[in-house]
Amino acid sequence: MLSGGGRTLLNLLKHIDAGTLHATVALVIASSECVGAQRAREAGLQVVIEPGRISRERLGELLRAHRVEWVVLAGYLKLVDIPAGFDGRVVNIHPALLPKHGGPGMYGHRVHEAVIKAGDRESGCTVHLCDSRYDTGPLVLQKRVPVLAGDTPDDLAKRVFEAECEAYPEALQKLLAGFQGESREH
Repeated sequence: MLSGGGRTLLNLLKHIDAGTLHATVALVIASSECVGAQRAREAGLQVVIEPGRISRERLGELLRAHRVEWVVLAGYLKLVDIPAGFDGRVVNIHPALLPKHGGPGMYGHRVHEAVIKAGDRESGCTVHLCDSRYDTGPLVLQKRVPVLAGDTPDDLAKRVFEAECEAYPEALQKLLAGFQGESREH
């Protein structure tokens, strides 16, 4: 599921093609017509555009119709109402070290600006299983990057995305192998 440019999807497809992520993409759901939806079509993937917040029932219908086993959020900016049968099977990547700098409205450059403003010495990304709230489900994996003196949000975003490109396929492979995430305090 995506809402933007599709860079995360392209990275996952690269890892699938290289054999380092043993998965297939059955369907791409986009929250609007976007660059990521077009990139998915160019890769030969089936795309469904679902504007606004998709209902739990509609999402469940789509997932069952396409025999989806895992829901991978790849820059999807809407809160997902997890359909029946998919608890513990919806995964997200967040561009910070949760629990810091997560929650509603904390995405993209807003996260990197918050990290720099807080004076954090490190940032990174967090792969986690989703629950009914933003950025609070069980942790799967985190990768850390330094925050350097003089960093702009763009500088930090670049380093964090490089970490995401390693972390997400690694975490997905762990989940596909049976890992169930680590509980954490909310």
